[in-house]
Amino acid sequence: MDKPRLAFVFPGQGAQAPGMGQDVYEEYDAAKAVFKAADERLGFSISELCFEGPEDKLKETAIAQPAIVTTSLAYLAALRDMEVLPEPEFVAGHSLGEYTALAAAGVLDVADTVQLAALRGRMMHLAAIQSPGSMAAVLGMDEATLKQVASEAGVYIANYNSPGQVVISGDKDKMAAASDALIAKGAKVVPLAVSGAFHTPLMVPAADGLAKVIERLQFKDAAIPIIANTTGEPITSADDIKAELLKQLTTSVYWQKSIEFMIQAGITTFIEIGPGKVLSGLIRRINRDVKTINISEAQSIKNLQATTWT
Repeated sequence: MDKPRLAFVFPGQGAQAPGMGQDVYEEYDAAKAVFKAADERLGFSISELCFEGPEDKLKETAIAQPAIVTTSLAYLAALRDMEVLPEPEFVAGHSLGEYTALAAAGVLDVADTVQLAALRGRMMHLAAIQSPGSMAAVLGMDEATLKQVASEAGVYIANYNSPGQVVISGDKDKMAAASDALIAKGAKVVPLAVSGAFHTPLMVPAADGLAKVIERLQFKDAAIPIIANTTGEPITSADDIKAELLKQLTTSVYWQKSIEFMIQAGITTFIEIGPGKVLSGLIRRINRDVKTINISEAQSIKNLQATTWT
């Protein structure tokens, strides 16, 4: 059997749920250390919110973002500590998940990454208050028609997720008009439970605020290439990564292109690390020939311990 070629991928906002990470915290010291480092840096118990909720609090952008990153990093730490997988050839994260990816690649340590994710969430929340907006997934609409409707309505394409699934984002009133127009053309439109128009120019204030923080942190070059959300291509230099984190706040996430790049580069197995299974589903829609493995519970790490990676 040929040796599998791996990429690690990390989920973004929306994957949160009360109880996430508690099992890996209780079973693996490496995971417990991640939650402890996050609690100490943030100055409040993000671990308690992850484990107990309440759900409404966990949905808040300023809480959801550090919570998801912390949980994902805890599973990653346990996975690496058990040495059940070879290291990946690439890492990538969907939107917020890109922060987990940069920690996985050694760009920042756990505490700095969680703090930066918390600041990102806070900045995005404030920008959303300043310019109210919303997001919606559009299913079953060809890209050309979707782009035309979005342009006419004055909204933006925020995520190119997979064939037949694209996310639009923008001002609330304009989003309502765009949604009506798309439904009239036969699309299914699903509003997303987020607090603002992410990945659009409405997030420029968030990018401006985050830029000041990023400049104060010591970024290292990535030890593993990171597939950038905004291009679907690999980056490794610290300066490129800083620029990417700011650009991805205000422009589209090219998730489908990112996955296709890795497949074309020879990746055969994608390991989704963190709460939920959204990315595994998207990857299967992009290419059914590659393998996906989900690490969202302690048992999934134990299952890998019984697997021989040739």
